[in-house]
Amino acid sequence: MPDCLYFTDSDEANALIASDPMALLIGFELDQRVTVQKAFLGPLALRERVGTLDAEALASADLEPVFRARPVIHRYPKTMARRVQELAAHVRDRYDGDAARVWTDARDSAELRANLAALPGFGETKIKSLGAVLAKHFGVEAARELVPWHPTLGDVDSPEALAEYEAAKREHKAEWAKAPAGR
Repeated sequence: MPDCLYFTDSDEANALIASDPMALLIGFELDQRVTVQKAFLGPLALRERVGTLDAEALASADLEPVFRARPVIHRYPKTMARRVQELAAHVRDRYDGDAARVWTDARDSAELRANLAALPGFGETKIKSLGAVLAKHFGVEAARELVPWHPTLGDVDSPEALAEYEAAKREHKAEWAKAPAGR
């Protein structure tokens, strides 16, 4: 397990998403229509405001006011509060609250893909990107076949690499979304 992932400018947020599987999943959930940095700062802001990232607590909390408090956690606070709540409920109900089981319970890449696809708000792009992070940063063997040919957050290993990734993502986003995994 890495000490940190370089997805934000905050050492604390980077350490949290590397050490807490629920934080990592929440960051990916929020990685939509905002910068990578904003998305992955979200788990830290949520933990600071709610006091925990426990799946049971998040699934049963009223998260919309938490997301709307200034500074907002996401540009779409109502939608993303609902999505994070649905994600937490899924992790609570399917994995007994242990977010790491999304990948540790997977026997192979097909099962891991199915587990990731079942997460609320996770489409093909997030499956590929999270698969790359799991394979390249966490050594999850079942994730290796999910790694696409193009750059993903899995390739980000420094603040400089994040800047390069963000620039390339803006340039090629539509092309990458259409590409199958492993290509």
